[in-house]
Amino acid sequence: MTYSEVEQIAGYVGNFKARIRKKARYVNETECTACRACADICPVAVPDEYQQGFSSRKAIYIPFPQAVPSAYVLDMNNCLGNNPIACGKCQEACEKKCIDYDMKDVIMEVDVGTVVVATGVDVFDPSVIPEFGYGRHANVITSMEFERLICAGGPTDGHFIRPSDRQRPRRIGFVQCVGSRSRNGGNPYCSNICCMNTVKDTLLLKEHYPDIQSSVYYMDIRAFGKGFEDLYMRSKEKGVRYIRGIPGRIDEDPDTKNLLLTVENTTANRIEKHDLDMVVLSVGVIPQRDANVVQQLLTLSKTSDGFFMESHPKLKPVDAPTKGVFFAGCAEAPKDVKDSVTQAGAAASRSNILLNAGKVKVEAITSMINKSQCTMCGICARVCPYNAITAPDKKKGIYPVVIEAACTGCGTCSAECPFDAITMRHFTDEQIMAQVETLLADKPMQKILCFACNWCSYAGGDMAGTSRLEYPSSIVLVRTMCSGRVDRKFVLHAFRCGAPLVMVSGCHFSDCHYISAVTWTQRRVERLWNDLEKWGIRPERLQLEWISAAEGQKFARVMRELEELREQVTVEEVEFTKKVLQNKK
Repeated sequence: MTYSEVEQIAGYVGNFKARIRKKARYVNETECTACRACADICPVAVPDEYQQGFSSRKAIYIPFPQAVPSAYVLDMNNCLGNNPIACGKCQEACEKKCIDYDMKDVIMEVDVGTVVVATGVDVFDPSVIPEFGYGRHANVITSMEFERLICAGGPTDGHFIRPSDRQRPRRIGFVQCVGSRSRNGGNPYCSNICCMNTVKDTLLLKEHYPDIQSSVYYMDIRAFGKGFEDLYMRSKEKGVRYIRGIPGRIDEDPDTKNLLLTVENTTANRIEKHDLDMVVLSVGVIPQRDANVVQQLLTLSKTSDGFFMESHPKLKPVDAPTKGVFFAGCAEAPKDVKDSVTQAGAAASRSNILLNAGKVKVEAITSMINKSQCTMCGICARVCPYNAITAPDKKKGIYPVVIEAACTGCGTCSAECPFDAITMRHFTDEQIMAQVETLLADKPMQKILCFACNWCSYAGGDMAGTSRLEYPSSIVLVRTMCSGRVDRKFVLHAFRCGAPLVMVSGCHFSDCHYISAVTWTQRRVERLWNDLEKWGIRPERLQLEWISAAEGQKFARVMRELEELREQVTVEEVEFTKKVLQNKK
């Protein structure tokens, strides 16, 4: 469905319902023969987005040469108007009578079993880095603009020119990592594709214009793909200069429009000034600017860099935390064409496995609602990160229902339910309380009880162990699927059993495998801190930490700090706590 937009997706794996808006093209795409008579007569000219603004298009146009369908679309935002008709020339020129000014958007409802998110990326805007002069100096362009200028289907028909005087440049500089691997106006991550894109561009220039001198300014050249190192070496053999150092500033000569680039050559250990005709900024990629809309549509998680988070980086690299949703391409992380195609194939395969099976296997960790204890307050439906619990209706006597195919067993609903009306399979309240009692049955004063998230904190402890990092043996762990499963009564029960210190640990907010479950963990712990202080118990004895699976060193450090805090807790303090909490049952 081209020229269409997904407005809403509801349901769960195998039973998604998508609402799609097919936008009005104002041109009958089945009748249009792309004769271009309408575009030739259109009096409106606006910058062509596909050509990066180097050329113009008409208000009625084909978005790009390979567009499917190969039919014109009327840009009503730039059209002279159709209500009333102020121009109408395109309609008069169309022999097939394809143009319909009264065409309306069409809303469609589609039932789907699985969803693949392949929304791609946007590129970094280098104008926020003033020292490079992008937007002020005409001959400073981005790598995207370079692609259009050198393309045979570009605005100059493949004749490479510099924008200021339309003359062929003789000296070109490529600046790497613009917007990547930088916290000064950029992003901390590597964009993956920029180095090899520049190597390819320098080879293109050498093949078409052997007399052009290219210089590449870089931090490190990352050529880790198959055959990439060979391309890099070929580029050097062709005479491309590679200078290790990112320019500090780019100035423009007002008369010649040449660019004076100042750079610290870290290999030669000196400051150099280079006179260039043109500079190409190798811009990094950023998550789609409307990624938040997609995130809300499908209830997805994001990593700290803003890209969508997969269910597991090794075991489920294309699966989203929401069942039945898969990732392909740069929606999940920056990647080149080969890796995007590979992931697309994997996403299609994972999708087909589900569709061909006809059934979904669910782990025995989902929640169950006990109607005899449920008051239909609706808290469970409100806190579920996956919308896996339907909202109750007191007037109609409809209780909340758990959609087991959508439930992932995080346990947030159970921990938040004030009436204990929700039971988690395999992680029941009784099982967790029994673990607490057993772990603290012997010498509780010498132990620190830690509720650890299965995906991050518990895995962080494993990382500390496999890395042979030392931390105190006083730490005893109770594993839960998510920190959101840690009910306040678990913490209070641990204190009643004589625990001098209790820690709740989970994923970082940006890395939560259950989307927003950690936000409820924090609220619950903050309420507990207030209650402990009100009861005369030191709130410091309840700790909250966010530790990821890769942070083995942080896990060990936090445990050493907790051990120092545990040594400050006295027997009298613990006995007072037990006495106070016995009255709070």
